[in-house]
Amino acid sequence: MDTSSLMEQVLSNDNLNAAYLQVVRNKGAAGVDGMTVEELGAYLSENGESIKEQLRTRKYKPQPVRRVEIPKPDGGVRNLGVPTVVDRFVQQAVAQVLTPIFEEQFHDHSYGFRPNRCAQQAVLKALEMMNDGHSWIVDIDLAKFFDTVDHDKLMTIFGRTIKDGDVISVVRKFLVSGVMIDDEYEDTIVGTPQGGNISPLLANIMLNELDKELEARGLDFVRYADDLIIMVGSRQAAERVMKSVTRFIEEKLGLKVNAEKSRVDKPKGIKYLGFGFYFDSFAKGYKARPHPKAVAKFKAQMKKLTCRSWGVSNAYKVQKLNQLIRGWINYFKIGSMKVLCERLDSNIRYRMRMCIWKHWKTPQNRARNLMKLDVPRWAAFKIAYCGDRYARLAHNGWVQKAISNKRLADFGLISMLDYYTVRCVTC
Repeated sequence: MDTSSLMEQVLSNDNLNAAYLQVVRNKGAAGVDGMTVEELGAYLSENGESIKEQLRTRKYKPQPVRRVEIPKPDGGVRNLGVPTVVDRFVQQAVAQVLTPIFEEQFHDHSYGFRPNRCAQQAVLKALEMMNDGHSWIVDIDLAKFFDTVDHDKLMTIFGRTIKDGDVISVVRKFLVSGVMIDDEYEDTIVGTPQGGNISPLLANIMLNELDKELEARGLDFVRYADDLIIMVGSRQAAERVMKSVTRFIEEKLGLKVNAEKSRVDKPKGIKYLGFGFYFDSFAKGYKARPHPKAVAKFKAQMKKLTCRSWGVSNAYKVQKLNQLIRGWINYFKIGSMKVLCERLDSNIRYRMRMCIWKHWKTPQNRARNLMKLDVPRWAAFKIAYCGDRYARLAHNGWVQKAISNKRLADFGLISMLDYYTVRCVTC
């Protein structure tokens, strides 16, 4: 394919309109100039032709990205870069033209940030390989990948495919546009800001070199962005692969492997994309399920949403819980978790009963509400005036009868088990 005149494709009306609509759909925060997504349309109407001319003449100058630090669950922070909405628009326009070209080169076992691919497909492919006799896993963690990409190496790889100097120029400008940290400018000598529209594509272009090397060595692997696992048949082979692949990553690609987080282990000892793995002796094969750390994170979020002292209505709590449940089940639906869903359902209902009991406030109101919910008068007054703690009362049989599973469902609370059963069948 001729890639020497791509800029006109980038600047075509259809491509720019699609880029604008995608940026609007993505929403996102404002960059260093403060312009919001809602203001982008009016700005482009007035300045669109000027931007196109700047791109044609290589005079377009991206603004620095705004640095945002996101805390990681296991400590440390992840650096995100927030480009201006105009730069996001230009990046999206460029990425839309480049993606089909590079998609033809990308490996079939690469799943991150690619059209019609997702994390669940990566996990299913990993399971397929585990159950094909690959009982040892090489789990390689790249240290701050997006912050350590060597610009020259990346652009050399990029230039093997893309011959249009205008496109090469604007991509490099995005790489070196710098960052603003607390109103102070910093050069970006290395790295591709995680958060830019074109960054995922550039990351895959860089790591496709690793994919090609692994394929040349005859290794079975799965990669989702910078999350890589390699499946082999023995511990000795795994340790040998760990050393040689680490050497290739650091010496040939100029990236850094996190030795503390990288490991050689059996499938049940690793966490991949939030999933853990276990051997099902009945099915005689490995299966996936939410990793304990993912479950702990869900429980922590659920407890925040069912905090008795949170000053919002119980209806709002149920609304936010339902969003959490749907998102979690939709992600982990390929895993085995029927028993887990039953247990979490029970915990959620228990905590909602405590929220409702507190919302009723006074003993008189509690007794009145219990009687309305078919609890005998003598039992209602005994429970309402007993002075037991919330946790004990939420386990009381009469309270469970009054605030039953069915009544909670009628109130709008989703059952994790029911939702998982439906999603699991349709996935």
